[in-house]
Amino acid sequence: MPLYRRVARRGFSNYPFKEEFAIVNLSTLEKSFADGDKVTVETLVKAKVLKNQKLPLKVLGNGEISKKLTVIADKVSAGAKAKIEKAGGSVEVTAATEELKENE
Repeated sequence: MPLYRRVARRGFSNYPFKEEFAIVNLSTLEKSFADGDKVTVETLVKAKVLKNQKLPLKVLGNGEISKKLTVIADKVSAGAKAKIEKAGGSVEVTAATEELKENE
């Protein structure tokens, strides 16, 4: 067997620091919720959009939204925030996530 296959490989692994999120796009919110609804992890589970309620929620800006929604999430992309506010809705980032940002 060649030497390069016998020698152990080394390197960096980001596994211990990996953050997983439950990801939801704006196009999904447009289909699943009515005008004026409040979007939280609990309401997404009830609407059968999410399966796992334990993961933090991240909203991404894929798609368009025309409904006025109040979105409460752990993270929201800048594009998604702009589209939600343009449609007349509001975005709230949970306090736990804001505390983590302040500590960094």
